[in-house]
Amino acid sequence: MPGPHAARRIVLHVDMDCFFAAVEEREDPGLRGRPVIVGSDPKGGVGRGIVATCNYEARRYGVRSALPISIAFQRCPQGVYLRPRFELYSQASSKVMRHLYEAADVLEPAGIDEAYLDVSSCGTFETALARAHALQAAILGSERLSCSIGVAPNKLIAKLASDHRKPGGITAVIDRRVGEFLDPKGVGALRGVGPKTRDRLGELGFETVRDLRRASKELLRREFGRFGDSIWQQARGIDDRPVDPSREAKSIGREHTFDADTDDVAGVRETLRGCVRTVREDMLDAEYWTRTLTVKVRFESYETHSRQTTLKLPTGSLAVLDSAALSLARPFLEAGRKFRLIGFSVGKLCPPEELLPLEDSV
Repeated sequence: MPGPHAARRIVLHVDMDCFFAAVEEREDPGLRGRPVIVGSDPKGGVGRGIVATCNYEARRYGVRSALPISIAFQRCPQGVYLRPRFELYSQASSKVMRHLYEAADVLEPAGIDEAYLDVSSCGTFETALARAHALQAAILGSERLSCSIGVAPNKLIAKLASDHRKPGGITAVIDRRVGEFLDPKGVGALRGVGPKTRDRLGELGFETVRDLRRASKELLRREFGRFGDSIWQQARGIDDRPVDPSREAKSIGREHTFDADTDDVAGVRETLRGCVRTVREDMLDAEYWTRTLTVKVRFESYETHSRQTTLKLPTGSLAVLDSAALSLARPFLEAGRKFRLIGFSVGKLCPPEELLPLEDSV
């Protein structure tokens, strides 16, 4: 019989600590102890673009992911600024994922640096916690990379738990302590609650998850539509989403921020085509084809738009991707405005072998 901490389901969320920066430090030990910022070239504080990630030394100066690189340089001019090396990070990720695959009953990669593992076969939280410690040690020992792990009854709590004691922490939240764990957290910690929703919840008097549990489902549904039901459930620690291996690949994309706002339509078009080529190379490296294509633009006023199309059949053809991207971008290119950024991404990814007739499959 399972022990007192047995759970119907036990989920781990493994989150690599400052992944890009950590890989760079592993490759160059001389970077350790210094603030490392991976992202665009700051160009002495006048560069454009954003921070992809940074290590904890850089965070002490107020640098964080998605911060404009110019502001990052203002806050931390002594930092080491590196351009991303995605091929290197992808190779490191593949090795980490092998460890996770071996430890999981079911594995759901959620990005290059994180994944959910269903480990319900462990039977008890004690056994799952031991597996988490062994997994963390294996990744550190063989890959020389640190990760944080959450152990919980579902994906929602596991992800929050992995963030609870970073870096290098392991946090287990058993069923009967889910409410205690959630209570002090701000409502913004819940999945899908962005700044606007958080601010509206604050106006309604709900600052913490403890506060939010006072809200009726009817009130939340009236304010937020169907998402109100999700907020109500999350505040109670309810999350029935399975660990789903089919969610392994969500999207692949590339963006380019121009050094100066530009109305050079030919140059913007060629930059977009360069993004398309890079995305296709990444797709083929990951052995995926795609059906959904998106072009994103940001004009000089920071006004951001995107256009998307879904193909009838998946493709890996450069000609098809290139033609579709230019077609999507045409209204933007004809708008007569200056561009700050342009990007291309693909979604609805699938391995080409899934398209083979059954008799051709091995």
